[in-house]
Amino acid sequence: MGHSAGEWEHRAAIEITKDWNGVEQVVLQNQQGASARVSLLGGQVTSWRNKHGEELLFTSSKAIFKPPKAMRGGIPICFPQFGNCGSLEKHGFARNKVWAIDENPEMRQPNDSNGKSFIDLLLKPSEDDLKCWPHSFEFRLRVSLATNGDLILTSRVRNVNGKPFDFSFAYHTYFLVSDISEVRIEGLETLDYLDNLCERQRFTEQGDAITFESEVSRLYLSSPNVVAVLDHEKKRTYVIRKEGLPDVVVWNPWEKKSKSMVDFGDEEYKQMLCVDGAAVEKPITLKPGKEWTGRLQLSVVPSSFCSEHLDL
Repeated sequence: MGHSAGEWEHRAAIEITKDWNGVEQVVLQNQQGASARVSLLGGQVTSWRNKHGEELLFTSSKAIFKPPKAMRGGIPICFPQFGNCGSLEKHGFARNKVWAIDENPEMRQPNDSNGKSFIDLLLKPSEDDLKCWPHSFEFRLRVSLATNGDLILTSRVRNVNGKPFDFSFAYHTYFLVSDISEVRIEGLETLDYLDNLCERQRFTEQGDAITFESEVSRLYLSSPNVVAVLDHEKKRTYVIRKEGLPDVVVWNPWEKKSKSMVDFGDEEYKQMLCVDGAAVEKPITLKPGKEWTGRLQLSVVPSSFCSEHLDL
């Protein structure tokens, strides 16, 4: 009567439901009890819980869940533009569009599904999208929940246009932390960064680690593929592994900025930190018929496991 691992994944590990606005969402689960929730609005991961049921991603209590606005929290997909670095709406349009479940995903790696619960989503431009950004593309997103609870996002953007196009990209990841004043980031030491609070001037990181005492909005350049976010109070560390994403965005709005955002609580900056795998400084140029891949893997380990033990 036993099922193979593959059968277990597809029969029990994936549930498609609807949120209170009628937008479809996919719930992924593994056999240890970890879970992830993915909304078809924006292809956005809205929840990631460990095997104990503890939430690992921040969502604002004032988040607006009504389309077409992206929800404040989780992991919005910023494409084909990050921030205001272009002519499109902030962070591009992908996070505001309803994605389709990809019924015929192209499996590049046969072993990629081994032991994982996953969903494949697809976004193609609408006529309105082509009016504001006249480039034909296919964006395939796989969200996987590994047997050990790791969350893995793999984006593949293909140019189906007759001419090259440029884009920028980020996994705008909102981590839930206990107290921003007790959090530090390791792995970005000595790097150059562009400071959005100083008109994108370029500076060099001087600290042994990044800590927080005020608003931070920075783009770290040519970053390593492994970065760690240490939460002292929770005694846990988020480990960020990335491929195809040379930059890291670090953002916390702090008190003043928080009060100016309608979909963000005045004091919620204390419980969140955005650390994004991104490709922003040098836009990606994609030739006709070519494909770009950007991969993000998120893990949680005890805080005794510091960056010295990571494969930096």
